[in-house]
This record gives sequence, structure tokens and C-alpha cells, in this order.
Amino acid sequence: MSNINNTSNINGTNKINGTDNAGNTIRTGLVLEGGGMRGMYTDGILDVFMDQGLSFDGVIGVSAGAIHGSSFVSGQKGRNIRYYKKYIRDNRFISMRNLIKTGDIAEVKFCYHDLPEQLDLYDYDAFNRSKTEFYAVCSNVETGEPEYIHITDMKKQMDVIRASASLPYVSRLVETEGMKLLDGGCTDSIPLMKFREMGFAKNVVILTRPKGYQKEPEQLAMAKIRYRKYPAFVEALSHRHERYNETLKQIDELEKKGEIFVMRPDKPLEIGRLERSPEKLQQVYDIGRRDALMKMRDLKHWLEGKH
Repeated sequence: MSNINNTSNINGTNKINGTDNAGNTIRTGLVLEGGGMRGMYTDGILDVFMDQGLSFDGVIGVSAGAIHGSSFVSGQKGRNIRYYKKYIRDNRFISMRNLIKTGDIAEVKFCYHDLPEQLDLYDYDAFNRSKTEFYAVCSNVETGEPEYIHITDMKKQMDVIRASASLPYVSRLVETEGMKLLDGGCTDSIPLMKFREMGFAKNVVILTRPKGYQKEPEQLAMAKIRYRKYPAFVEALSHRHERYNETLKQIDELEKKGEIFVMRPDKPLEIGRLERSPEKLQQVYDIGRRDALMKMRDLKHWLEGKH
């Protein structure tokens, strides 16, 4: 049985720390799946976590999970739902026009510079001060392997977030950290096992699909043409569904053992991957908030080792 106690970090939030029977420090982790606009479900949950003063030793996010997780680490409750709703119909945010003009469905300058630096300020200083380790998962197209990149300076490493969220086919390759990268979901959609391997033993996992979901095989015809220079990446895409479904199996087993705490929607979220309706964004965000509030007591008991 572990001994867990609440302590406060420099921001006044409650970080769950403790030791196991051998006296080893237990490190808590938060694992955030992607899923495009389904990520508004995650955003709703994270805002409740901030309301409740919860923080973790480490956060790892994939694609939309990395985007929402970054505002969680900087402590900016309400920021993501605010700017998503305000700009979702702005063609600079996401549009086929961007794709045709630039090769990216999301305009790089607008989304990763104008927005966080001028229109809805991202608190880079708060992120850099945070004691929470933050990782974004990207896919290395040359090796076909996932890259788990530790972001220590958000402004200098913003291209890592961009790479993690750069969907294949509708985004250009992002060259950063000495690699050619795309969406992390192509190689490790739910990086729980990697986080455990990295020493985060007590993890909360936020999924954007309901229990029972299984990923179908990729259609590879376009991939073989678009990424013909990167055969390892095409091979990775061919096994994407197998890795994803195996991870879900591992999650179910660990959840039954009480080793992880999982939050996910009860039924499929009625929102498109590239949804442009502010009302639907709000609805999915509200579902996330509702689920987090309903499960908060159980979550706190689990974190404190009372399950």
C-alpha cells in the first residue's frame, strides 16, 4: 500500500506525492489522447482539474492532447475553449483554403504565433516556471517511430506542439529538434506505457473515445504515394490500428488492477474531427466538465491511495 499525501506546489495547486513501501517516491502522470476536436472533451476535464487545484509530476499529450495539456501546465483555465470558439470559423484557424494555399490545414503563423503571442496570450513564463514535466509525442517520418519530446521552453519549442498536431495528408512535415515530424497519433496515440517506463507510476489517462471502441486498419493507398520517400512511416501507419487496440487492451487490464485511473466519454462524441461549430465545441467541452465533476471524488480517493 502506498502512502500518498497532498502537498502544494509553487502555484498553490495540490500535487499528489508520496512513497511506496520501499520508500521510493511515486511520480504521478497525466496521459492525454488526441482526436482533433474531440479534444474539447479533454479541455473540459482539465479545466475542472484546475478548478480543483490538481496537478501532476508529468503530463504527456498527443496532438490535440498536447495542445490542451500545454494550457493546463501554464495554468490557463478557460483559455482553450475561449479561443477555439472565437476563431473556429476563421479560415486562418482551420480551412481547406489554408491547405490549398500553404499545404497546412491550419495556418502556421496564425495558430502558433499570432494567437498565442497577440490574440489570446499564452503564459510562456508560467509554463517555464512550472515544476510539471511536459512531453509532446510526435512521429518521426524517417524512422517510423514515436518521439517523446520534453518541452522545457514552450516559446522556443512551439514547433514541437505544431508537429504533434500536424495531421498526415493535410499538413507539411515539421522539421524541428533535428527531425522530420508529424502527428504523434500515427505512432503512439496513447503513450501510457512509455510514461510508465519513464517512471510515472500513478497515471490518470484521458481518452476521447468510449469504452469498446476499436480502431480500423488505415487505407494506405494515399500514404504510399504521399510518403513514398518515407517507407518506415508508411509501415508504421499500416500497424497503427494494431498498436492502438493493443494499448486499449493494456489500459483495460491496468484499470481493473487499479493501477491507473481512466476518464473517457460514455458514448461517441458527436463532433467532427475538424468541427467548425462553436456550439458543438461547447457541448463536448461541457460533457468533459460533467464527467470530471462526477468522477472527482473517486479520482481524489484513488490519487490519495484510498481506492
